[in-house]
Amino acid sequence: MNLSVFIAFWAVSILLVITPGADWAYAISAGLKGRVVIPAVGGLLTGHLIATMVVAAGVGTLVANHPLALTVLTIAGAAYLLWLGINMLARPSTPHADDIQVSNSWTRWAIKGLCVSGLNPKVFLLFLALLPQFAHASAPWPVPLQMIALGLIHTISCGVIYLLVGFGSQAVLHTRPAAARFVSR
Repeated sequence: MNLSVFIAFWAVSILLVITPGADWAYAISAGLKGRVVIPAVGGLLTGHLIATMVVAAGVGTLVANHPLALTVLTIAGAAYLLWLGINMLARPSTPHADDIQVSNSWTRWAIKGLCVSGLNPKVFLLFLALLPQFAHASAPWPVPLQMIALGLIHTISCGVIYLLVGFGSQAVLHTRPAAARFVSR
């Protein structure tokens, strides 16, 4: 993989990462809760790594031959995101001093983050559409290894942005409770 392919992919990746979505909402929610940004983002990144491995393993061929597999993944992901949305509306995240002191279990936030990104059909569709465009059979590395490298680039970009979003929301919204209530609705 040459430098121009790396830069082109990274530019596209950053544009996609800075677009708010379910991952951003989850990072903001974690920021509002206090000391759970790191496990929440860790879970999100684990979901992206799993998606990378699944696509690099050749799930594109599976989906092409069995379109029902993508439909099932899409429905499961949409149902989970809907469930998360309903829970956020029912119990919105608001910054409270006691939430910062005694936040939920790190493992729970990490697993929820894994589910947010791992079941998000957008992540798989993005990887299915994007990674093969930047992997070349004539390159010195095998195509699956190229896809893994590109997925790692994307995951690292996600990590930086999501940590900034989570900690940024924590810093900004803890000083503005009215804005925090508005954002969490």
